[in-house]
Amino acid sequence: MKTLGVILAAFLLLIQYQLWLGKGSLPRGVQLRAELAQAQQANEQARARNAQLEAELRDLREGLEMVEEKARFELGMIKPDEIYVQVRR
Repeated sequence: MKTLGVILAAFLLLIQYQLWLGKGSLPRGVQLRAELAQAQQANEQARARNAQLEAELRDLREGLEMVEEKARFELGMIKPDEIYVQVRR
């Protein structure tokens, strides 16, 4: 009976070791949660920056199209290797 108690106590100590100091220990879990929160925050910042850059790119594209349209119709400018034909009514 005494050896059974010693074996059970050894198993209990082994389980406690794994819980507090092992590979999947509680402190390691807390550390991983903190790293996850930090990574999620960095991802949110990157998403916000990407959205801002996409908006700027959209504005630039639309702005360049407007400039090109004005140059063509108001100033009669053409692109290289392009033939300009004007039809009057």
